[in-house]
Amino acid sequence: MSAHLTDTAFSSLPLHPLLQKGLQQAGFEFCTPIQAQSLPLLLANHDVAGQAQTGTGKTIAFLLATFQRLLANQDAQKPTSKQPRALILAPTRELAIQIVKDAELLNSHAGLRIVIAHGGKDYQRQRDAIDEGCDVLIGTPGRLLDFHKQRVFNLNNIEAVVLDEADRMFDLGFIKDVRFFLRRLPSPEKRLGMLFSATLSYKVTELAYEHMNNPEKVQVEPEKMMGDRIEEWVYYPSNEEKIPLLLALIKRIQPIRSIVFVNTKQVAERVWGFLEGNGYKAALLSGDVPQKKRESLLKHFQDGEFPYLVATDVAARGLHIPEVSHVFNFDLPQDAEDYVHRTGRTARAGASGIAISLACEEYAFSLPDIEQYIKHKLPVAQSTDEQLETPQPRIRAERNPPPRHKNKARGDKSHNNRPRSGKRNNGPKKPVTSDANQ
Repeated sequence: MSAHLTDTAFSSLPLHPLLQKGLQQAGFEFCTPIQAQSLPLLLANHDVAGQAQTGTGKTIAFLLATFQRLLANQDAQKPTSKQPRALILAPTRELAIQIVKDAELLNSHAGLRIVIAHGGKDYQRQRDAIDEGCDVLIGTPGRLLDFHKQRVFNLNNIEAVVLDEADRMFDLGFIKDVRFFLRRLPSPEKRLGMLFSATLSYKVTELAYEHMNNPEKVQVEPEKMMGDRIEEWVYYPSNEEKIPLLLALIKRIQPIRSIVFVNTKQVAERVWGFLEGNGYKAALLSGDVPQKKRESLLKHFQDGEFPYLVATDVAARGLHIPEVSHVFNFDLPQDAEDYVHRTGRTARAGASGIAISLACEEYAFSLPDIEQYIKHKLPVAQSTDEQLETPQPRIRAERNPPPRHKNKARGDKSHNNRPRSGKRNNGPKKPVTSDANQ
């Protein structure tokens, strides 16, 4: 049996026969630790506040519990309303999309109506889908709040509610919208409540106890989340050595599929540019990338067309990307929890992986907090000047040009705009070595 699985079989759980069929068809046989701990409680109608991150199997856990609740009540009394019976809140559209994919997998025989609502596209299509009726409504707080205030749906019939990645709801400023929904749901005694978070911090725990019915705590510790399958290393380069070191590591290791994490979209563009300029095909994922293009890039990366993905934390949050062999923390995260989220992109589903961090002058101060959080020291790797790679010039990321009609309406003022754009995006022309050092 794979190390990331328990000896608890899904077939041993009191799940609806239609869900058992879906699990069998999907190839799910044994539970992960978070599933083995939470599902017996949830199937006994106990609310659960679970500590688990993406990649631990929590999505399957809360979907099975949600579907079980709906199917059991559906068998007892056929619902007549078109209003949603379950609400699942996710902090990002990527995570919402992934939840829907997993939901459709488990729902292959159950026949529940599943609808997604998130920002970025398909506003009218999403509205029409909700209006047609659904059993399970999955989405991001902002778009769902918009539809709710327009009375596209109501919350009167909600039998199960899921708050996924609650810690990120706080981080991204969505907690006000989340509380709006939680306060308008049927009372906690009348619904099944599920909350999952990377950490059960004070604010997350307070939220759980305020809006749930005496939730049971289920915890998978960070060190267990990371496991022994992740090999970790830290380098201490100067700021100007980061690009040469990253390129040297990539040249030496030749990762099959890797994610390079950075802290800002500006640095993301620089790193992507140097990878492309030095012959490494990479995808760029930041908050500026439009949703349609983002989905396309992710598909190409998942299909192996791009061996490298350069991403910020917000852009990569909640992504399920299989077979990532290496994670590079080009910038150390400023939040210790994000280190666990990042490294958790590799060594998924029982595989092994390597996480390499560059503790530069700017972000090295984050390392003590990270090591305290994960409860172990990161082994230090040595680098020499001879090991550094002299970079070729980077490629500049394309910017969306301003609409032409605006320039024409004002007369041709493009020359006046160019210096400002060039200064902000490209900077003055510099030698390659200088550019690499920024």
